[in-house]
Amino acid sequence: MKKVVGDRVRGAFLLAEMSSEGHLCTPEYQGSALSIGQTHSDFVVGFIAMKPIHDEFLTITPGVQMAGEGDGLGQTYRDPRQVVKAGSDVIVVGRGITGAQDVEAAAALYRKEGWEGYLERINS
Repeated sequence: MKKVVGDRVRGAFLLAEMSSEGHLCTPEYQGSALSIGQTHSDFVVGFIAMKPIHDEFLTITPGVQMAGEGDGLGQTYRDPRQVVKAGSDVIVVGRGITGAQDVEAAAALYRKEGWEGYLERINS
């Protein structure tokens, strides 16, 4: 049963992978996160990960940006279309939008690319 607070249903996303180089989310850590998620599936909604780790959970993928593969600070980026096509349910875009000259146009482009990835996923 999901936790209810007031009139809202709550759930958690567990951190399973990160998009930065040198992160500490080892395969053993990821396995532990999955085990915790399965044990507490009444509350865990999904995982923050670079790719889906289990079909029964949602996946939020950070580090999504169209311009380049990294930023020189250890952050690695992945293309929104490819991330969604590979199975991610939600993409997290930061500087690709906030650093754009036209924030609205950038957000619209990421939305379009994510949608195209989704269509490619369901039609393949």
